[in-house]
Amino acid sequence: MSVVSQENLILAIYPFSRGFAFVLFEGPESPFDWGVKEIKEKHRNIKTLEAIKELIDRYCPEAIVIEDTSDRSCRRSSRIKKLYRMLTHLATAEHVDLYRFPNTSVKQYFAVVGAVTKYEIAQAIGLQIPAFSHRLPRVRKPWMSADPRQSLFDAAALGLVFYGSRGIPSPFDADSA
Repeated sequence: MSVVSQENLILAIYPFSRGFAFVLFEGPESPFDWGVKEIKEKHRNIKTLEAIKELIDRYCPEAIVIEDTSDRSCRRSSRIKKLYRMLTHLATAEHVDLYRFPNTSVKQYFAVVGAVTKYEIAQAIGLQIPAFSHRLPRVRKPWMSADPRQSLFDAAALGLVFYGSRGIPSPFDADSA
């Protein structure tokens, strides 16, 4: 396994019921690596944490960006909330800065371009980051389960909100709209 060590890599992670998605950014419009990893074994949290640790060891990111589950609007399962707590401990042990953003911050950030729903946010990201455009999931009907590809866009949205919070210009900022 080769080790890539570059300054300013940001790892955005978004766990979902069957695994997690990640986007490794060099800048707001420059994803370096991304993926959706499904974890089917028992002890999903431990297996997910091991896979995330491999990403940290491989890329040595400057920061990890996750969802803030302490926000009242957060409707994540107790298993995912526990995974986030475990991820917080991992980031501390690996000496990687950890940033949390609630879902409300993501919605506010993308409201500038008229994207309110998860699908609309994914469309907005697909338009601005061409590498993601062909990965757009279909529109989800109420009776359908979530497409795992949607979590890739959820991770990307967290990364873009991180850059916006740091004052780094992106196409979604209110100042550039």
